[in-house]
Amino acid sequence: MKERNSKRIGLVLSAVPGYSETFFRNKIAGLQAHGIEVVLFVTDASGPSTTAFGCRVIPGRPFKGAVWYQMLLSIWVLFGVLLKHPRRSVRHFTLDRATGFSVFSCVKRLVTNAFLFSTSVDWLHFGFGMLAVGREHVAASIGADMAVSFRGFDLYLSPLKHPGCYDLLFKKAVRYHVLSQEMQADLIALGISKACIHVIPPAIDVAFFNKELVTCVVDGSAPLRLVSVARLHWKKGLEYTLEALAILQQQGIAFEYTIIGSGSERERLVFAAHQLGISASVIFAGKMAPEAVKATLSQSDVYVQYSIQEGFCNAVLEAQAMGLLCVVSDAEGLAENVLDGNTGWVVPKRQPALLARHLVDILNLSGSQQMAIRHRAQARVQATFYLEQQQAAFVTFYQAS
Repeated sequence: MKERNSKRIGLVLSAVPGYSETFFRNKIAGLQAHGIEVVLFVTDASGPSTTAFGCRVIPGRPFKGAVWYQMLLSIWVLFGVLLKHPRRSVRHFTLDRATGFSVFSCVKRLVTNAFLFSTSVDWLHFGFGMLAVGREHVAASIGADMAVSFRGFDLYLSPLKHPGCYDLLFKKAVRYHVLSQEMQADLIALGISKACIHVIPPAIDVAFFNKELVTCVVDGSAPLRLVSVARLHWKKGLEYTLEALAILQQQGIAFEYTIIGSGSERERLVFAAHQLGISASVIFAGKMAPEAVKATLSQSDVYVQYSIQEGFCNAVLEAQAMGLLCVVSDAEGLAENVLDGNTGWVVPKRQPALLARHLVDILNLSGSQQMAIRHRAQARVQATFYLEQQQAAFVTFYQAS
């Protein structure tokens, strides 16, 4: 039986984690298993108000609709937070004013963040970097420690879309969680103390994603079975993968490529496969339940994750745990996920010809060489990226400094 822990963690997310968002679901379950209470604050009030894992869910107000409605709602929320939480409200307003915000901006930020004042927590942890923007003073206002997770997109792409978005955040006392050593180094380069940055990589259910390895040699005598599990988004680099496979086809190498996932880029990718002349060999499988993903992995030879930007990628861990030969790009944490030449291959991104060359090289490896890489990858994932270790790391993360 787990020792009870009196801490209460307030986790701020955009919405209640869905069935496929295993990272947050596993994290919440792990904290609860260690006796830590989790309160879930969600900025999107349209989702469910309860969760299957028993968290209290506190939704934000949807400031949408006609201007008059938004004004009335804002006034209602403002009076409500001033009456219920006067000290926290004054503290938040004072901190904002001291930072240089106008009175109007201070009031607007107070109204927007009012739902975060409703419950006392020991830690207020923002699940993504951008969720902390505009809320830099909430933790101090409610007497909580502040934590922020950067997961890749929010660290590398959000500042390009919103220049200076983290300027205020990086001046505050924050404990940061990142997925890889490279992300830690990038935060240090931005002026964050290394002592404030904790690397906790993703983890998977190694008992579920597990397969007894059998002698399975990839040698070109049968079509090469490749698979990717990825949201259909430009940052996943799927078009470069398709271009690499077109090169294989030109070289007379037969293949079948399955893409598991959905997204806004599906139409463009389907057309790209058509233009490249490989449509007959590419399957857009859409979303799949974990059991179906596992079944597809078990019937595949090579896993490809040729992303342009990637924080770490659970799907690559799952593929390694299932004994697939994995080829990934050098985007952010992928080079720590797969060890080049040891547990798989890391290929510089945006170079489809080079990716194609690596896929051909796999076909030229002996059966014993392929099996050695499969074994090393599977053993490393099972020994390093399992849920219990990650959950214990988060318990340590929330311990007092």
